[in-house]
Amino acid sequence: MENTDVVVLGAGYAGLMAALGAARRTRRLGGRVTLVNPSERFTERLRMHQVASGQALAEHRIPDLVAGAGIEFVQGWAERLDPARKVVVVGGRELRYDIAVLAIGSVADTGAVPGAAEHAFTLDGPDAAGRLAERVAGAPSVVVVGGGLTGVEAASEIAERHPGRPILLLSRDVPGATMSAPARAYLDGALARLGVRVRAGVDVVEVREDGVTLAGGEVVPAGVVVWTTGFTAPPLAREAGLAVDGHGRVLVDATLRSVSHPDVYAAGDSAAIRQSWGMIHGTCQSGIPAGAYVGQAIARHLRGRRAKPFRFGYIHQHVSLGRSDAIVQFTRPDDSPRRLFLTGRAAVRYKEAVISSPPPVYRLSRRVALPASLFVLPAGR
Repeated sequence: MENTDVVVLGAGYAGLMAALGAARRTRRLGGRVTLVNPSERFTERLRMHQVASGQALAEHRIPDLVAGAGIEFVQGWAERLDPARKVVVVGGRELRYDIAVLAIGSVADTGAVPGAAEHAFTLDGPDAAGRLAERVAGAPSVVVVGGGLTGVEAASEIAERHPGRPILLLSRDVPGATMSAPARAYLDGALARLGVRVRAGVDVVEVREDGVTLAGGEVVPAGVVVWTTGFTAPPLAREAGLAVDGHGRVLVDATLRSVSHPDVYAAGDSAAIRQSWGMIHGTCQSGIPAGAYVGQAIARHLRGRRAKPFRFGYIHQHVSLGRSDAIVQFTRPDDSPRRLFLTGRAAVRYKEAVISSPPPVYRLSRRVALPASLFVLPAGR
């Protein structure tokens, strides 16, 4: 069989798993896997709130995580994707592909509200979170926009790290709205204990250098504004002419192939993956199974076999409330809350076990082709 060039763009939770799975399964089929990422360092997106509060993280280098797997690592930005010629331009270099995998993640959508791009800080990677930490250290007050899990974690970590600093969380909905009522009550109590003030039911219509403007005209002053609401995928797929949704995510079929360009797969935050119960939202929980599935699907394609549809169901939501407290809300496959949840030290240990698991999983994947089904309980139970 002739060599088949597989180029994976993005080495996050989904991209690393896709590259390792494809390399392990296709080497005897002539597969040659190239992994492209702007940094050598693996970004633990689930820990960016820790960086934002000034904490240092362990460093995991991507070349070390894929060492011995037969993967060529190319450091650089994917500047352009040319589906007609089947090339990706990285730092002026053209990488030819037979199969491409887009796993380039997502970023906070700061373009939706005037001033957000210019004046707000995000948690879009270690550099952005590090700049936020530097600014927070000298800021008289902090406003966090967004009451989702990312906003709650950012507000909690900053409040714990800077006791007495005024922290205000602004949200359209109540914080932790996807959790059960008892879990939300615990979350509210934890935020209050940390000194985080919450204003729900408000819309931010402008971000200013000195604060934010709410719908109705009220100006809320802030030394620093943290933006955690909304997301968008990088423009690479849209600019290449791939079919995308309103967030810029690649529209994929049941086997995670682009509906407009079947030689392109997509996984993680940059893929619009629909299940019977609804649309998957990007997390490590869904990204690793999707990446593992893509590695399997590519191998089946090279063998001339059809891949079974990708199936996924959520099992939990976990949110840090500082370093010594957390909530783990167990869920149904569609991410709606079950009655069971953990809090306190038990939740901290559970969450730490979950978010620490990717690097060991990647190292194991260098030697063993881990199936996607390993990461998804039957029927989402």
